Amino acid sequence: MDVIDFFVDPLRYDFMVRALITTLIAAVVCAVLSCWLVLIGWSLMGDAVSHAVLPGVVLAYIVGAPFAIGAVIFGFLAVALIGLVRDTSRVKEDAAIGIVFSTLFALGLVLVSVTPSQTDLNHIIFGNLLGVSRSDLVQISILGAFVFVALIVKRRDFTLYAFDPTHAHAIGLNPRLLGAALLGLLALTAVVALQAVGVILVVAMLIIPGATAYLLTDSFHRMLVIAPAISASCAVIGLYLSYHLDTASGGMVVLSQGAAFALVYLFAPRQGVIGRRITASRRRRASAAAKVVADR
Repeated sequence: MDVIDFFVDPLRYDFMVRALITTLIAAVVCAVLSCWLVLIGWSLMGDAVSHAVLPGVVLAYIVGAPFAIGAVIFGFLAVALIGLVRDTSRVKEDAAIGIVFSTLFALGLVLVSVTPSQTDLNHIIFGNLLGVSRSDLVQISILGAFVFVALIVKRRDFTLYAFDPTHAHAIGLNPRLLGAALLGLLALTAVVALQAVGVILVVAMLIIPGATAYLLTDSFHRMLVIAPAISASCAVIGLYLSYHLDTASGGMVVLSQGAAFALVYLFAPRQGVIGRRITASRRRRASAAAKVVADR
């Protein structure tokens, strides 16, 4: 197989084209949101909300309502329960997050097990990227576009909230409302990524791109470009590898993102483990050479 066939052959199938569009939408939207999640330190909250939406999605499926409605309701329910447990007991926030999201996720699993259409609902848990229908693609496109536009339009307010909520309040913004808006967008983003990678791996797409970009730049505006670029590239690479290697498509997409993070973690010029040593070694050699020249 030559290079052209490697790239063109999967696109001969409609299901692969839909899968490619879906994974690109999910990758870009998740990556943009992940920049704020990483900056604020909401990695655990992203994990909690992405898992807690499962019962909401299943209940929405049962009653014939849009998945997004159930996801948003249970996303906010999870946040409210976390706050309630944290504020009314000695349990700390990280423990409260673990209790709430695991309990709601277990509730979702129970609902899946007792719902007649278990095959379709299992795709919510594990993803079904290659089974995306035209109607699924339309829903994913609409939700993805809404989240993306909302994040871009309100990026300055969300960034100020992430860096200094006190200052945001002083200039007339409502930090509580901004936080609630981010959580709502997080729930919608989880729905966008459900079809691609499933509930279990959504958190990876919500955290890895932002963390990778964070190691490459100190500028948040650059993060908003680097994170989706890396995520989209990994999405395409992972999908093509899954096709040619006959592996799970969602898992391969996330695995590609993990590999990208590992490379950046090791070799990033300023923040990479090996990159820092190489840079320090070059500086020492340059300093030694300059000293030799000065002594002459």
